[in-house]
Amino acid sequence: MNAHEPTRSGRLSVVPRHSGDTLIVHVTGDLDVLTAPTLGTYLDVALADAPSVLIVDITELEFLSSAGIGLLVETHRLTGRAGISLRVVAEGPATSRPLQRMRIDEIIDLYPTVAEAISGRV
Repeated sequence: MNAHEPTRSGRLSVVPRHSGDTLIVHVTGDLDVLTAPTLGTYLDVALADAPSVLIVDITELEFLSSAGIGLLVETHRLTGRAGISLRVVAEGPATSRPLQRMRIDEIIDLYPTVAEAISGRV
């Protein structure tokens, strides 16, 4: 799996793009127990490139399960150890609502748009 190519697994699509030293990973579809391992492998490969900022854009997810949320928390742990800033773009009932209800927004920086995540303004 190449960190620079789109990946599609079941109802999950992952499309990366670079903006300077920032890697933006756009995720669409369903992030659940079946698709989380695919995204997890993709993020592991992406982290090997050690971008200074990793933005995971999940605004177009139709479903976000606890397995997907757990993956984001694990990615936060890994990026923290590597000195990489993790920023998650989540807006809407399928993404930001579950993250806020589980208080994930207290440990992971959430942004409403990619532009705001790039600028780093919460």
